Amino acid sequence: MPQLSNRTANFTDSVIRRMTRISNKYGAVNLSQGFPDFEPPKAILDRLAEVTREDFHQYSITWGAQNFREALAGKQSRLMGRTIDPNGEIVVTCGSTEAMMAAMMSVTNPGDKVIVFSPFYENYGADTILSGAEPIYVPLIPPEFSFDANVLEEAFKQHPKALILCNPSNPCGKVFTLEELQIIADLAKKYDTFVITDEVYEHIVYAPHKHIYFASLPGMWERTISCSSLSKTYSITGWRLGYVIAPPNIIDTVKKVHDFLTVGAAAPLQEAAVTGLRFGDDYYKWLQDKYTEKRDLFLKGLDDIGIQHTVPQGAYYILLDISEFGYKSDLVFCEKLAEYIGVGAVPGSSFFKEHENRYIRFHYAKKNETLEKALERLSDIRKKMPKE
Repeated sequence: MPQLSNRTANFTDSVIRRMTRISNKYGAVNLSQGFPDFEPPKAILDRLAEVTREDFHQYSITWGAQNFREALAGKQSRLMGRTIDPNGEIVVTCGSTEAMMAAMMSVTNPGDKVIVFSPFYENYGADTILSGAEPIYVPLIPPEFSFDANVLEEAFKQHPKALILCNPSNPCGKVFTLEELQIIADLAKKYDTFVITDEVYEHIVYAPHKHIYFASLPGMWERTISCSSLSKTYSITGWRLGYVIAPPNIIDTVKKVHDFLTVGAAAPLQEAAVTGLRFGDDYYKWLQDKYTEKRDLFLKGLDDIGIQHTVPQGAYYILLDISEFGYKSDLVFCEKLAEYIGVGAVPGSSFFKEHENRYIRFHYAKKNETLEKALERLSDIRKKMPKE
C-alpha cells in the first residue's frame, strides 16, 4: 500500500473538540470549546425564519453574496477607518478557520517560514504545516503575555513570509497595545513580511483596553490580510461565516484558493446574517457590557475559590493555574476534572510551543446560571480532585 501524506504525520485530533466529547461523556459543564449556550440576537433568527421561505437555497456568488459583502464592507469601513470595496477587497469564507487557511495558502510557498506567537490557537501551527511552511514560535510572556522585541526581531531575521497575529488573543485574552502593534508593523516593513490577522474577538474587549485593527496602521493595509468571522460577535458559531479583507491583488488570489477549498459559504445563512451586519453601535456596546459582566462574575467566583488565574483583556478565555494539584499532565488533569468535578476545560499545553503544564483554559461564553453552576462544582475541587 502507498504511504499517506507526511504533512499530517505529527497531527492529533483537535484537543479542544476532544474535550467537548469528554465533557459530554461525563455530563460536565462544558467550558472547553468556546461556543455560547444562549441564543443569537432575535432579529437575526427572525430573518433566518423568513429566508427559509425565500429563494436563497442555491449557490451564492463564490466569494460571497453581494448584499452580505456590501453590509460587511459598510460595517468594517466604519471600524477600520478606510473605505473597503465589497467587490474587490472581501472574500466570504466558511468560518475564520477557512479564512486563515485561504490566507496562508495565498501568501506562502512550501519552505517559507511563518511567525506564530505562543500561546496560540491550535489551528495556526497546523495551517502553517498544511501550507508546506515552517512555523517560527515567539513566546508571549505570562502573566501579561507581552513579547520581547529583540526575540521577535531575531525571528524576523529568518525572513519569514508572514506573521500570524491573533488580537484579541485566544487563549490568553491579550489585547495588543498600539506600541506593540507598531513594533510588529515596523519589523514587517523592515523585513518585507505579510501579517495575517485573526480578529474574531474584535468586539469583545474590556475597558480600558481597545482593539486596534492592524490594517489601519500607517503603511500596513498593503501587507495585511485581515481574517475574522461572525461566530463570536453574533453567537452563531455553527453558521460558519467568516471573511478575508485585503487589498485587491491579494484578494484575487484568496478568491481562487477559496473557490477550490469550499466553493462558497451557505447562501441562506449569509442572507440572514446581513441583519446582524447592519446593527448599530449600540449592539456592540451591549455585547461588550454583556461579556464584561460574565468575566467579572467568573473572575470573582475563581477568586472566592482561591485559584490563581489570568485576567483577560479581551476575548472570553481564562487560563487557570493548576500547579498546586501537582499533575504532570494537564491533559490527564482535564480528563479527571470532567469526570470528578463535572467541569470541562482544555489543557493549556495544547496552546504552547514551550513546555508548559501549569495552565488549563476555561471560557465563559455561557449563561450566568451555567457559570454559577460550574463555579459551584469547582468550589469542591480540592476535596474531590483525585491525586494523579
